[in-house]
Formats: sequence, C-alpha cells, structure tokens
Amino acid sequence: MSKYLLRNETSERLLFRKLETTDFDEWLPFYHDPKSTQFWEGLPKDPEQACQEQFDRIFERYKKDLGGMNALISKESKKMVGICGLLVQEVDGLEELEIGYSILSQYRLQGFALEAAAKCKQYAFGNGFAPSLISIIHVDNVPSQKVAIRNGMHLDKITTYKDNPVHIFRVNAR
Repeated sequence: MSKYLLRNETSERLLFRKLETTDFDEWLPFYHDPKSTQFWEGLPKDPEQACQEQFDRIFERYKKDLGGMNALISKESKKMVGICGLLVQEVDGLEELEIGYSILSQYRLQGFALEAAAKCKQYAFGNGFAPSLISIIHVDNVPSQKVAIRNGMHLDKITTYKDNPVHIFRVNAR
C-alpha cells in the first residue's frame, strides 16, 4: 500500500479512498467524453482499452509504492466525481512528486479538481514527502493549468513528457 495514498482523508465535499477494480464502470464515461482526452497523444482510441490501461497503471503504482490516484467520492451523493492523487514521476531525468487530477465531465467546473488538488498538496507537505510538488499538464490544457495556478503553483518549465508537450507547474513547501 502506497504511503502517498490519501486513505480515508476528506475535504469539504470529498472523501478520498483507494481506487478499486469495481470502480471501472463508474470511471469509464471519462474515456467516452472526447474532451477528457483531447490534449493527450498516445492513448488507445477504444474507451474500454484506455480505461483498462489507466487502471492497470494505477494498481501497478499501488504495488510499487509509487503513489496513485484516489477515487474522489462526493460526500453528498456518494458517487465518484473523479480521481486525484500523488504520483511519483520521472521528468527530465529527475524524480518528482506530482499532483494528478481528472474529473468526470458532469462534475467539471464545480471546483472539485481544485479542492482535491489542494488536499493532496496539504497532505504531501504535511507529511514531508517532498520539498516541492509538480503538476504535468499538456500545453493546450488551459482548464487544468488554471487549477494548478489556483492551487498556488507557477509555471516552472516547458518540456516533453511521454511524447507530449507539457507545462510543469510547481509549488514549493513553505
């Protein structure tokens, strides 16, 4: 079990828990929405295959203690609204701790990404996991860039990550 998972943590509207294989059908609509993947090259075109590959990566991260996405559950509706977590990543040859987030289309523009990302930031710094955190965001993904900025991050650099042009947003521990 990864130390980076926010097990049983909460924010104002969200409960964080480990993603389970039974969450697949609830997360699959993310890949049926073209806006979810419009910025990222190299994903399978078949939504089920893309979702399965993501789940495989998440569970592999859990096993290797490389962080992982948490299911974000609405306290009010008890439904999954998205996924967010702390991920150990290698960027330009350096190991970094990333805050990653994705929200199902019907819950976007309601502040869930920022709420979850802010909780991840507080959890990581509160536990002394890293002196700084990053978010890896495609250069054309303005909505996610706005979340990073509102989470106190600044544009640190532009680079290539997994064959995609990306902005690396960073926030330092205080």
